[in-house]
Amino acid sequence: MTLPTDGTHTIPAALEAAAQRFGSRPAYVEGGITTTYADLLARVREAARRYVALGVEPGDRIALWAPNSVDWVVAGLGISYAGGTLVPINSRYTGHEAADLVSRSAARVVVVDDGFLGRTQAADLEAAGVSARIVTLHESDTHLALCSVDATHVAVDVVIDRADAVTPDDVADILFTSGTTGRPKGAMTAHRQTVGVARVWGELGGVTESDRYLVVNPFFHSFGYKVGIVTALLTGATLYPVAAFDVDAVMTLIEDERITVLPGAPTIYQSLLTAPGRDKHDLSSLRLAVTGAAVVPVVLIERMRASPDEGGLGIDTVVTAFGMTEAVVVSMARDGDPAELVASTCGRAIPGMEVMLGTGDELLVRGEFVMLGYLDDPAATAEAIDADGWLHTGDIATLDADGNLRITDRLKDMYICGGFNVYPAEVEQVLMRMPGVSDVAVVGVPDERMGEVGKAYVVGSASPDDLVAYAKEHLANFKVPRFVELVEALPRNPSGKVLKTELRQA
Repeated sequence: MTLPTDGTHTIPAALEAAAQRFGSRPAYVEGGITTTYADLLARVREAARRYVALGVEPGDRIALWAPNSVDWVVAGLGISYAGGTLVPINSRYTGHEAADLVSRSAARVVVVDDGFLGRTQAADLEAAGVSARIVTLHESDTHLALCSVDATHVAVDVVIDRADAVTPDDVADILFTSGTTGRPKGAMTAHRQTVGVARVWGELGGVTESDRYLVVNPFFHSFGYKVGIVTALLTGATLYPVAAFDVDAVMTLIEDERITVLPGAPTIYQSLLTAPGRDKHDLSSLRLAVTGAAVVPVVLIERMRASPDEGGLGIDTVVTAFGMTEAVVVSMARDGDPAELVASTCGRAIPGMEVMLGTGDELLVRGEFVMLGYLDDPAATAEAIDADGWLHTGDIATLDADGNLRITDRLKDMYICGGFNVYPAEVEQVLMRMPGVSDVAVVGVPDERMGEVGKAYVVGSASPDDLVAYAKEHLANFKVPRFVELVEALPRNPSGKVLKTELRQA
């Protein structure tokens, strides 16, 4: 299948084209309520009018701090439609973490789902000193809701003109990641890149308008936003957003809605395979699974492909992929690749991208979907992308004769917990601020369900329980170390660098 390339190189253009091509077809289903592609365009235009009423100008940045929902999609696409730049924020972040990204991005407005997970997001941002205008996704007793903004003075033609004026080279989104220093860096991506990578991913997966696509991957992440929301605009697939993963609810949804596409981290499929009562659910509609983000056991791929009678999920096409915030999707296995290859490699470079090995077998990536650069950080950009356009990933890799990529180590010490990147330096900086901690090092250790979890080696008088409690107060849950070990001293080399290899082998 060849997806249309008739000028749909911006997110607003992709939305307009989707409404024309798929108008009355369901774009989203949530809580039994269906939103068609025509409905989606109408709702996005209304959201864009409200952003304009709030004073948003073309090029302004708007932060969105909320879990997966149709309202997230409307708010996010509305930002692009109004000519703004989307800055998604991890829905599990604490107020301090979210406020830092709002400040760093100089967001003019921040949209929050106040009350998600029983928290007070709006108040937390205010307490952290955020100066951006705070509005809520839903009606609130304390803050103005986006849907309640008076936009009667903003004509629809105004936002249509805004959408038409967006160019493929305009910055569509800024997704924050972290480096070895622990300081978040905002990866800037143009519309042509966000739309282009979604188009390629959809082609390789064979996604069509007949697919029913369950999105467990968070929308604040490129896996949920770009290869979820944007891929659907290009293919006409129906998306089913999931705010928080619950294995029983997901199995029921797969069975009732005959879900066909389910990308996710390995932990998603492991949870399905080991779920009590799985044999009571018909999951046979699943045809495509794309996983990665951690080491994938060969037996997991085999069980995902195996029939239910054999204890598997019976998924026709199971492939792995490799990507990063700075490049979204770099490589991907293909349908028909053997289980051993799918599990042990990240497949081959996707169209538009190329890979090579640099000094010390560091993986270098170049192509159409490499980010424009880091927000307000030319030094970090120059360090990451060399003069020849190669992005230095910080991962050590191998390439076989067929171009299949294997990630063998991480120069940056990053580990992946349940599909989320965790940067030990960031966690260490937080823990070092705790009274009773004089030195700390965090490493990732294997975990059967989550892929990897954090283990903190701590020098000082703080108790493990107090340290975990402190981490929970200041960090998102996936960053909180699962294990804490008190030690007399951390192993270091003569230059003072912590020998994390020794800690991982301990």
